[in-house]
Amino acid sequence: MTFSSVPAALSDSDYVIVGVAHCFTKQDGEVLPVKVLEPVPSAYFEALLKGVPTSYKTLYSLRLGEVVKDDQPSSAHIPLAADVQFCEDFVERALAAARTYQTKAEIQDMVPHGQEFSEMNFTTEKKRILNASHNVTAEDNVKQHKYTHMTL
Repeated sequence: MTFSSVPAALSDSDYVIVGVAHCFTKQDGEVLPVKVLEPVPSAYFEALLKGVPTSYKTLYSLRLGEVVKDDQPSSAHIPLAADVQFCEDFVERALAAARTYQTKAEIQDMVPHGQEFSEMNFTTEKKRILNASHNVTAEDNVKQHKYTHMTL
């Protein structure tokens, strides 16, 4: 990488893609659907173009200033945003995602500013549960051969 290819500082006019992810939460033993708005980095967008299964149904190409105003998330430029919640650390993730598009002009040409993109392999077969917790038990221990820690 040369110094001339290092991205410049961010501005409100920088390109970013955000997506509506169809996730789930566990509450009282039930799995409930929830829609979450998340910034999508360019590398993940490129994976989506190759058909990777995803929980994203729709992506929106916007300017950074349209999704972050005064260091707060904004959904004013996103259609049907009334029933969508922001992901954790949305502002920091949006800034990071915007940096990834600074050197990806081909993506900006493919999905111009203000456009929706929905040509993805959307599936909820493998549910993305946001508040899942894994309790480690003794059964989770890997059984090892009795000679594993011995010098033979």
